[in-house]
Amino acid sequence: MSDTATDPDAAGAAKVPPLVVRFAGDSGDGIQLAGYEFAKSTADAKSDFMTFPDFPAEIRAPIGTLFGVSAFQIQFGADEVLTPGDRADVLVAFNPAALVTNLQNLKSGGVLIVDDSSFDARGLKKAKLETNPLEDGTLDGFQLITVDVVKRTLEALDHLGLGRKPATRAKNLWVLGLVYWMFGRPLDTTQDWLTSKFKKTPEVAQANITALKAGHAYGETLEFSAFPTLSAPRIAKRHKGKSRIISGAQAMALGLAAVAALGKRDIVYCSYPITPASTLLHALARFEGGVRTFQAEDEIAAISAALGASFAGSLGVTASSGPGLSLKTEAMGLGISVELPLLVIDVQRGGPSTGMPTKPEQSDLTMAIHGRHGEAPLPVLAPATPDDCFWIMIEAARIAIETMSPVIILTDAYLANAASDWELPDVDSVPDIDWPAVTSSGEEFQPFTRDPETLARPWVAPGTPQHAHRIGGIEKAQGSGHISYDPANHQEMTKARAEKVSKVADRLPPVELEDGAQDGDILVIGWGSTHGSIAQAAKELNAQGKRVAHVHLRHLWPLPRGLDELIKRFPRAVTAELNTGQLCSILRSEYLAPVTCISQVNGQPFHVSDLKSEITKRLEAPVS
Repeated sequence: MSDTATDPDAAGAAKVPPLVVRFAGDSGDGIQLAGYEFAKSTADAKSDFMTFPDFPAEIRAPIGTLFGVSAFQIQFGADEVLTPGDRADVLVAFNPAALVTNLQNLKSGGVLIVDDSSFDARGLKKAKLETNPLEDGTLDGFQLITVDVVKRTLEALDHLGLGRKPATRAKNLWVLGLVYWMFGRPLDTTQDWLTSKFKKTPEVAQANITALKAGHAYGETLEFSAFPTLSAPRIAKRHKGKSRIISGAQAMALGLAAVAALGKRDIVYCSYPITPASTLLHALARFEGGVRTFQAEDEIAAISAALGASFAGSLGVTASSGPGLSLKTEAMGLGISVELPLLVIDVQRGGPSTGMPTKPEQSDLTMAIHGRHGEAPLPVLAPATPDDCFWIMIEAARIAIETMSPVIILTDAYLANAASDWELPDVDSVPDIDWPAVTSSGEEFQPFTRDPETLARPWVAPGTPQHAHRIGGIEKAQGSGHISYDPANHQEMTKARAEKVSKVADRLPPVELEDGAQDGDILVIGWGSTHGSIAQAAKELNAQGKRVAHVHLRHLWPLPRGLDELIKRFPRAVTAELNTGQLCSILRSEYLAPVTCISQVNGQPFHVSDLKSEITKRLEAPVS
């Protein structure tokens, strides 16, 4: 192999364009498994990447139907990869329904691999097709490869005597082997995983490994030389130390474990299963020590138990999605009133109501900031990338403890499920979390006296000697915490609770641009999972000579200091949001600034090409 193929600093390595691969089929076809294994092989190849698992909402839709299609997309390349890609260079479709629902995601002239085993009258009818697209010219604009994957898989496993149904289950591994051949990937990592995964049923491991090798051998036999650019090495330059593949949910779980270790106190995670937040419970339940998990009977019980854990001296954490956040709002108000630290994670999804529970949306922002009865402000944060989910947990915990307040963390279905290559941090360099120490003065303990810098009250677990006190949801007297209906006291307590949240902004770093010039022609403002798409769009537009600046907010309430001056510095300012303009409305009301919005509410992340088009339109429009 040449130096260019092995040396990430070789002159030609960075010029190899990134590629996008998309797998699509029934939710029972093992699409996510095949995609994730391909992502692992990409990490082993030291390529930078980003994934997008695209799930159906139905637990098990009828086989072959349009609404039961599951997909997994990955973009990988030598340079920094910020998104899972707009459209695929290679699409693998396991049935007619997968082809119908995903063909628009394939680039013109792209490689299309189709399992034609179900392209019969019945399969076409389920996909609502009147003619066979493999025969009617629909696919003439693509490089089509048709394979009867079921037949080939059964042939490969015939000597094992498994029977048709068990053998057919390995067809995703057969296809994965074929794709590995196309991209010049070794089989070792997946083989080792299969051996470990099915060590108690070695016959299953053998069947899957055999299918994997058979698909690889098929590709080798046919020698897909028409696609030489696919196997060109794409080695990322930026990776210096050890790394691993990580999803947003896994990063959040590790972040909470880090909080427990840094603070030397237990995390008590309480939740009720709901899509797509449930993956966090699954990840945390595997941990031993430092993190306790509790599956409650409903959303209200979950947040109440978490708040009880904080009352008892641990840090309570709860999570939900969509309507589950609505059910938690009363208990959040209680946490604000009694002034206890609590982390509330909202994995946003398409709504309202049940909506599109497996699709991403950023439509809970105004609810997170304002959606409680009474005057009940709290800090709101949002991670920008899967690996940022690790750090946002630590930062949210610090803020919750410093302010003695619940904190909401807004992620979404895309960010929680998407995965990227994560360079492992130096944990020893992360400072410990200081839990406030309370000492006895010999006088009656005053549970609502406030720290002069943070305005937070002391945190004292029940049973602490000489610190007996009571707290509750009824308004409390400043200082003593006794029940008070005094109008002036309520005014003072309401003001104090608001000011301590506002003062969080005083301890935040000043707002800075992610990209672009301070005197650019337009400022694009983003938050949450839109980071990659906006950053890539700004990068490409600036390379074309445009003057686009990008700022991304991780702290959504209180807003960071200096943001208003930054916005007013630009002749145009626009937010890009997966909602109908919620951050835009907040910025307008807070700063009276003429901010506009690029809005998308289709259950999908932004395409970079669409963002570039929308930003260009605003650059060409006259300044209002």
